[in-house]
Amino acid sequence: MDKLELMKMANEIRKGAITAVHSAKSGHPGGSLSAADIYTYLYFEEMNIDPKDPKKADRDRFVLSKGHTAPGYYSTLAHRGFFPAEDLTTLRKTGSYLQGHPDMKHIPGVDMSSGSLGQGISAAVGMALAAKLSGADYRVYTLLGDGEIQEGQVWEASMLAAHRNLDNLVVIVDNNNLQIDGAISDVNSPYPIDKKFEAFNFHVINIDGHDFDAIDAAFKEAKATKGQPTAIIAKTVKGKGVSFMENQASWHGAAPNDEQYATAMSDLEKVGEALCQK
Repeated sequence: MDKLELMKMANEIRKGAITAVHSAKSGHPGGSLSAADIYTYLYFEEMNIDPKDPKKADRDRFVLSKGHTAPGYYSTLAHRGFFPAEDLTTLRKTGSYLQGHPDMKHIPGVDMSSGSLGQGISAAVGMALAAKLSGADYRVYTLLGDGEIQEGQVWEASMLAAHRNLDNLVVIVDNNNLQIDGAISDVNSPYPIDKKFEAFNFHVINIDGHDFDAIDAAFKEAKATKGQPTAIIAKTVKGKGVSFMENQASWHGAAPNDEQYATAMSDLEKVGEALCQK
């Protein structure tokens, strides 16, 4: 995909995430929207995956460590062809395979069940280490929330990743600066995030997480980095694309009502129309 196509797809993924949360009347829209561009690049450009063969042995792996942003993840998987997009409206409903957090046993394309914050990166490190030990050449990607890195287990896993020279591992931090209780800098500041990962011997790249040129360059740089894992610190906007959700901690885990849903979809439609003019 070229840059414009990626931007259009990210907008569609945002629509799917909002639709899912509205239908469920619960869920986490803010972080789903902030990560949509990262999701889009990973699944439509970066990763070696096949929706027709979700468990193929040499596929690249992805672990959504901030599992509560499943609506954005599910929307990405649906648009990539892992399951029908119309199923997004069954999110969190009784009998649906689309649970509130990713479930590797029931959702095609999900490599790791997640949602208990801080633990996803440990699973990703295990996958990357397994590839090294078995001589496999797949790569492993994990997306963390910036509030999530307040968890100590994140740094234990990071220590091991660098110690074992896991250059097949890419850790992405969705740095939207907001968690459920407010600004991460007020709750329990992890800043400077980049210096912390550098201290754990990661190759660190700081980017605008909504700029596909920057995203593309970062993942190419990560692939070219040998002997150490890479951390991409992506500066993002929580609620990106929806006027009343942007930079609002209150939209971390709340569902829009019918009126708000109409406004949100209108906002995203306008974004899509503007992209079609380019």
